[in-house]
Amino acid sequence: MNLRSPAFAILFAVSLIAAAGNMALQSVLPNIGRAFELRDSLVSGAFAISALMWTLASPFWARLSDRLGRKKVIMIGLGGFVVSMTGFGLATTAGLEGWLAVAVAFTLMALGRTIYGVFGSASPIAAQAYVADRTTAGQRTQAMSMLASAQGLGTVIGPTLAPLFVLPLVGLAGPMYAFAAMGAVVLFVVWRSLPSGDVVRIPSPSGRRDDAGKGLWKDPRVRDYLLYGLLVTGAQAVNISVLGFHIIDEMAAVGTPIDQTQPFIALAMFAGAVATLLAQWGLIPLLKLQPRDLMRWGAGLALLGNVISIASPGYYGVVIGYAVVSMGVGFARPGFTAGSSLSVSAREQGAVAGLMMSLAGISFLAPPVIGVLLYEFSEAGPFIGNAVLLAGAAALCFLSPSLRSGPPDLPGRDETPSPETPPASQPGPEGNR
Repeated sequence: MNLRSPAFAILFAVSLIAAAGNMALQSVLPNIGRAFELRDSLVSGAFAISALMWTLASPFWARLSDRLGRKKVIMIGLGGFVVSMTGFGLATTAGLEGWLAVAVAFTLMALGRTIYGVFGSASPIAAQAYVADRTTAGQRTQAMSMLASAQGLGTVIGPTLAPLFVLPLVGLAGPMYAFAAMGAVVLFVVWRSLPSGDVVRIPSPSGRRDDAGKGLWKDPRVRDYLLYGLLVTGAQAVNISVLGFHIIDEMAAVGTPIDQTQPFIALAMFAGAVATLLAQWGLIPLLKLQPRDLMRWGAGLALLGNVISIASPGYYGVVIGYAVVSMGVGFARPGFTAGSSLSVSAREQGAVAGLMMSLAGISFLAPPVIGVLLYEFSEAGPFIGNAVLLAGAAALCFLSPSLRSGPPDLPGRDETPSPETPPASQPGPEGNR
């Protein structure tokens, strides 16, 4: 697949709109919770529900994309995104305008987040598998890096655009309506313009379910990539959850009121997003690093960022530390994603994509809560804990045989199907190809 092709641009837009919409919602959710006079922990519980549903649903969407086709599952995921954002917006409006009791409105908001959790992983999983289907082994690391960078770009675009949609008639629900409309546009473009990107395979004559990838999480080819990813993404979730509290406290130490700290938090988030994009858009293509090197550099940089947060208290130390962590994760994520993809066969791409995508849900279940609790006990607590996790990830890169050697036959392996290979039967709007 050519990274400048219209198909890749569409896949990039799919990942971008999902990430941007989710970050826009996160940026206004605290204000919504305060307007409803809800406890902060109760408001954050809505995101814990979506993370749990994301984790449970990811393997299902991965298998379904193998059977129904990548394009169909992308469309299902986008449809769920639109319904979730619209429903959350309507529930917010109803609560703020007094049309529904706060308890009822918040319950409907939580339902909207649950819908996002169930369907949210479908589109990125299918998009990742689509790219894996149509790239050679040598192309895949750069392609996965570019696709992953859409999420980094979304973390910049979402919070930046969200305040522009907080308008008089729609208020704090405006960003949800706006991103739901954008998601609907992307859904239409996918339906009309994205070629089918299905796994090329011969369907089983028996018509029984294909068990390719079943139990892949404990397969030696993938297991250590999954463990590495869990350590790195768990540490990143802690950094994200603690960032706002840390900045508020550091600014309070120099006399800045809490209601004036939001621009400082936004600047730190922007610095982290830019560092991630610098790694994925600039350094990885320039240096042409392979998964093994990306994972080593990623764990090392993320570890260094947490050490900076411990050793350099103060606002600028927080920002620099968070940026270095973000750059490290920018290296690590495409490293373990591409490495796991290259370690399995073509028919297992959907399953491995589901496993890697499930990390996004697992990492936001317990780690953020644990990180905040550690921070309440000691300012350096979460960063010390992260340093331990990331030291383990770095050690795993050298101690694990599969991570130390990297994916097999990387230079010469080509999983791109030949023109003579018969396509799988895929009824539906995308046709058979």
